[in-house]
Amino acid sequence: MTHVPSGKQFEIAHGEQRAVIVEVGGGIRAYDVGGHEVLQPYPVDQMCDGAHGAPLVPWPNRLGDGRYRFDDEDYQVALTEPEKNNAIHGFLRWRPWRCLESQESHVVMTSTLFPLQGYPFSLDVRVSYHLDETGLSVTTTATNIGDRPAPYACGQHPYLSPGVGTVGDCTLHLQADTRILTDPDRQLPVGREDVAGTAYDFRDGKRIEHLAIDDAFTDLHRDERGRSWVRLEGVDGRVTSLWVDEAYPVIEIFTGDTLAPDRRRRGLGTEPMTCPPNAFQSGDEVIRLEPGDTSSASWGVAMTQPNDTAERQS
Repeated sequence: MTHVPSGKQFEIAHGEQRAVIVEVGGGIRAYDVGGHEVLQPYPVDQMCDGAHGAPLVPWPNRLGDGRYRFDDEDYQVALTEPEKNNAIHGFLRWRPWRCLESQESHVVMTSTLFPLQGYPFSLDVRVSYHLDETGLSVTTTATNIGDRPAPYACGQHPYLSPGVGTVGDCTLHLQADTRILTDPDRQLPVGREDVAGTAYDFRDGKRIEHLAIDDAFTDLHRDERGRSWVRLEGVDGRVTSLWVDEAYPVIEIFTGDTLAPDRRRRGLGTEPMTCPPNAFQSGDEVIRLEPGDTSSASWGVAMTQPNDTAERQS
């Protein structure tokens, strides 16, 4: 195919690992090891569904009514989730990104976010994808290239592959003490609860089964390197492990129940976020980027076997 919905495809490799990064949205379309999916892909001849693999800039998740206040000024952005009267996942998901650097196992995608209605700020955004013996690592860096302070947050939307079967067949390990509660209609935060004693306590590992999850978790446990881990153990014995650094205090888990029937529950959205949902409105953990300031956040993912403890540092 000469033209595909996700634009140019940038493939990187290391040993048996292979990842494909795309022009449209600057995200990751596929990542496998030895032909086994680590991240659930989307087909090259189809548009990205459910934000698969996309960087979420300058905010992740939902912004109620598309409204927020910053430095005593009120702003209104376009509603990109109109059925819920929300704006969702920032501005860069459908824009073409540029490949700034490309090597055999490394690629850097970049995009400039120019001022637009409701967000009159300027950001240079770069996402680095790197494969090595530890797996895939991803670093998002944003620099305020404008002349005024800017509100900023970021996230990314990979889906961990369950291997064979669905996510309900898998055991989820998530070292998080708190679930952010949302209203059922608009999925905006209404409170927080301790996961202890609830269906959402995955700290000791538990099968997902029929539970539908589209929730953000916080108060993450961290290892000596400051990383928090999520593990998805499939029925075939493979374990997909995702880590986030300290720049990401929130992880959204999404079982994909609202996707198209043939895609539903075929991947577990495991989304690093630098802030909770609706943060531009609440101000919770929004980063204030002064002119010239830079913010970076990193996450990574790999496939291991159940008895391989190399990543079990949580």
